[in-house]
Amino acid sequence: MKKRILLTGASGFVGRQVAHALVEAGHGLVVTMRPGGLERSGIAAHEADVIETSDLFAESEDWWAAHMHGVDTVIHAAWYVEPGKYLDSPRNLDCVAGSLRLADAARRAGVGQFIGLGTCFEYRLPNDHITADATVGPVTLYAAAKLALYRMLLRRFAGSATQLTWARLFYLFGVGEHPARLFPMLHRKLAAGEMVELSSGDKVRDFLDVAEVGSMIARVVESQQAGVVNICSGRAVTIREIAEEIADIHGRRDLLRFGTASVHPRDPMAVVGVPNVL
Repeated sequence: MKKRILLTGASGFVGRQVAHALVEAGHGLVVTMRPGGLERSGIAAHEADVIETSDLFAESEDWWAAHMHGVDTVIHAAWYVEPGKYLDSPRNLDCVAGSLRLADAARRAGVGQFIGLGTCFEYRLPNDHITADATVGPVTLYAAAKLALYRMLLRRFAGSATQLTWARLFYLFGVGEHPARLFPMLHRKLAAGEMVELSSGDKVRDFLDVAEVGSMIARVVESQQAGVVNICSGRAVTIREIAEEIADIHGRRDLLRFGTASVHPRDPMAVVGVPNVL
């Protein structure tokens, strides 16, 4: 059954892929964006109704309620994620408060499903077999804010017509990725013939192409799967294996220098999920 879906963060790294998957599946789309954001999103004007706002986290419950007419599902992909700043930024608290107003408007309008995007960092890490019911234990304000929002939404939607799905994202790569992240950094430096300073490369990760994330979220919409959903590949791979695979594309393994870069003290040894998307 085709639905009318309100999507926040549609011009972001993840949101763009969710939007494309929903349009491809034939759903009707309503997106919130900053003025001029449609061009950056890659969404054609005829593919979505656009609600413009300079700061969606500052909008009131009444503002959101006015845009809920006919909406079957809300997918909340927006959050403050400025590289190098977001993990411990107090702006995470603004995101929680604004998200609650959005959720209250959805509940008030009788929206059938609210899909929030969480993070694997809500779990206690390291863990190389993270099921959806694994022990939680966030160590950053970002992850703690996401977990707190999830718990508050459980209470908000209890006994209402709105069902909650909490999609926890693991490590992602792909189109639209910030150039400072691992995959684009490796491609850029290796293509330019530059030496790449890396850690020992023994840390284990669960990487998933962001385009597949979009498809998985679209499947959650169609199945109406509720509860915590791990959006991950379920495949364990080391940073060394990733780096060497990309280096082989460029024929430049000689440019990889392992054990020369410092490691953040909060960087866990292993983060590997168990996917449970229906």
